[in-house]
Amino acid sequence: MSASVLGIADDRALGGSMRVIVTRPESLLAAKSAVDEVVAAIDKAASRFRDDSELTRLNATPDRVIKVSPLLAQAIAAGLRGAQLTGGAVDPTIGSAIRLAGYDEDFALVAARHEPLRLVATSVPGWQAIGFSLATRTVVIPRGVEIDLGATAKALASDLAAAAALKAVGRGGVLVSLGGDIAVAGEAPSGGWPVQVSEDSAAMIDEGEETVTITSGGIATSSTTVRRWTRGSVELHHIIDPATGLPVQGRWRTATVAAGSCVDANIASTAAIVMGDGATVWLESRRLQARLVDNEGNVRRVGGWPEGTSQPAPKIF
Repeated sequence: MSASVLGIADDRALGGSMRVIVTRPESLLAAKSAVDEVVAAIDKAASRFRDDSELTRLNATPDRVIKVSPLLAQAIAAGLRGAQLTGGAVDPTIGSAIRLAGYDEDFALVAARHEPLRLVATSVPGWQAIGFSLATRTVVIPRGVEIDLGATAKALASDLAAAAALKAVGRGGVLVSLGGDIAVAGEAPSGGWPVQVSEDSAAMIDEGEETVTITSGGIATSSTTVRRWTRGSVELHHIIDPATGLPVQGRWRTATVAAGSCVDANIASTAAIVMGDGATVWLESRRLQARLVDNEGNVRRVGGWPEGTSQPAPKIF
């Protein structure tokens, strides 16, 4: 495979980088249009940074039965499923905690502020507090509970966008990356999609960096090293431990997981950061392949994650 036979479009979306790649360059415009449509819909449904989003309105209407759109229902279902699968390590009721930690608007604006914060450890309300029916698309949020779907909603957007792009182009293969949450659909290039494993999804392609290939499903990286900000003299990041309501202070600074979908990969990578020492057993019990990096930079490969190789073909992400 040569990068010259691929169609590649780079853009910004959901507060981060976006890349759309197709194996048939002539179909790039149609694929990108389909991806843009999905991303815009997810942003309008599930963003907590938009006053006019459906999620913002839901969070502002506690103790009432609210019927939500099919897309927001799907996003909430994904968030609750993640909580159930991880025993609450990934929990959509972290909304208030992450806002109190200073992540209350687009990250570029958060990083520019430096006033001190007073942080108090307290567990989040817990996903079981949410009353939800996927069949009727109804939600009840108790007063004091604030839903945040950030990570799982972005991963869901990657899955839905890849599927929509493939439907739009009809044949070939598609890769969609939203801030490093990667989903692929259709026929992979010969040898698979080579993906550079980096802590920062915005890192430049470097032949010295580890690379893996995927042919289906998705791959996601969660890291405490990228979305960081300083308030007063305290350095904070965006991955919240539901048990304390504070940014995670654990063994792993980065976790990359491959799974059958980008949503599942994202759930697992976030859970690994939160679980700390218990992450390897949990990942192995679910037969997930993962690459974990501890706070000293040491790498632990789990579930048969391959040793890093230098691909003969150019890296595409």
